[in-house]
Parts: sequence; structure tokens; C-alpha cells
Amino acid sequence: MQALIAEARKRYHVGLLSNGVLTVDAKGIPSNADSSSKLSIKIAQGIARKLMANINEKTVGQTVGAKFEQLNVEFLEATFPKLQNLRPGKWHITKLGNRNSIKTSSFAQYEHLDYLSQLTKEDARLAASMGNDYMLAPDVVVYRETEPDEIINEQQTIVNDSVGKLSDIRTVCGGLPILHASISAKWTMRSDRAQNSRTEALGLIRNRKGHLPHIVVVTGEPMPSRIASLALGTGDIDCVYHFALYELVEAVNDTNAEDSIEMLKILITGKRLKDISDLPLDLTV
Repeated sequence: MQALIAEARKRYHVGLLSNGVLTVDAKGIPSNADSSSKLSIKIAQGIARKLMANINEKTVGQTVGAKFEQLNVEFLEATFPKLQNLRPGKWHITKLGNRNSIKTSSFAQYEHLDYLSQLTKEDARLAASMGNDYMLAPDVVVYRETEPDEIINEQQTIVNDSVGKLSDIRTVCGGLPILHASISAKWTMRSDRAQNSRTEALGLIRNRKGHLPHIVVVTGEPMPSRIASLALGTGDIDCVYHFALYELVEAVNDTNAEDSIEMLKILITGKRLKDISDLPLDLTV
């Protein structure tokens, strides 16, 4: 019997192929490879062969990024809400962006950021002293609705009007939804923009009021050294998740590049790099 997450992982990879995110151009260079690095190309080709990428011209970078974000949303929608026995709740998974009415300040831990934004717009000196470190815009978020007392008291009376008056989880307290996870989607890590994920993470940590959400990165980067630039170290990002870690391990081993093999081993054994299939399970913690 096929496991739900295994099936969702297959559909995820099919989506990456059919939507033009993972392609191989006429020169044999996959869309997640660095065309100036022979090792990057070789590893990416190994992954592409295992996932059967079609020959196609590369899609424009920004379009690839948006599609990659959406496919990560769809993967999590197909998996995480099914884990109610481990993490019950009313969950939503969505992309953030300029056109989305949902912002980071739409959540209980960060609603004060909207107030700060209004203050800095009205006071230039305050804006100059504060900077914009509080302006946060994760690619994908997972959030939980508040719960009515009927649900909280379903098995026995847990709360009443005399207690729990400031709890974020109670609908009766009038709070906003609770941000459960911030997911940064980086198809590749060939520019300093990949380090924006770390900056976003530090912003989420420093500016929160209350519970810290999961902070993770999902990537398609083939080079272990570049993944390590974001994955190594602790304190900001929970973990980096690879879109095809099992295939990446095989592809890197096939290159016989000892440094890359060793670095990949360090990242995996150190629990700094996992497969996309681990993400929905880790979000239940």
C-alpha cells in the first residue's frame, strides 16, 4: 500500500516537471544547475535523470520562483492537514505577496507590526532610527485558526469566562490566527538573495510576541557547499529541506567528489538538511 506522503512527493515532482520548474535545456543543463560549474551541472543532471526531466528551454527565473512556491503550497496542502491525529486544528497554507490581503501582521504574534508600519510612515525620524528590520514577507505560511470554546471543552470543561482570557487560541478572546510556520522557497542558491531567508528568520525571531513559528527553507539547489551556506549553524533556521534529497544523495555519490559527498553527509547527519517528505511530519511538532 502506497503511503500518502510518498504519493504526494511523486505528484510534487511531476508538478515541477510539467510546470517548467525543473527542465533540461538543449545543452543538457538542468534549470537548477549553475551553468558555470561542471560539478553543479553533473549533480543536477543526475537528479534530473532520476526524475526524468524533459528537454526544454529554461523558464524565466522569477516565474520559476513563483511556480516553485505554489508547488510547495500544493504539496503541504496534500499532506499536512491529513495529520490531524498528530496535530489537530483548522489549518491554512498560502503564499504571501503584494496582492495577498494576508500579511505577516495578520497573525497573532506579529499584529503589532502593522501599527509600527503606520507610525514610521508618519514619523520620518522614527523610520530612520528603526530601519525596516521588522518588515517581514515569508514566501509561504502555515497558520491555524483560533478555536471556539465548544471545541476546547469538547471532552470536558477546560475553560470558562473566568480564566484564559488572554489566550491566543480562544476565538472568544478576539485574537488573530496563529502563525505556525514560515517557509522560504529558494529554487537555487546562486546569489546573495538566498541569504534573505536568514534575514527573514532573524526578523521573525526578534519581532515576535509569543510563540515562535517553524522557520524553514525549501530548495532545489544541487551543490552541497551552497546548501551548507544556509543550512549550517543553528539559532535562526530550523532546517533546510531539499526537493529531492534521496536523488541528490545518489547524484552526489555518482560524482565521486569527496568534498561534496562529505559535506552532504555532514548536513544530513547533523539534521540540517532533510527531504521535502519530512517537512509535513516535522510541522506536527
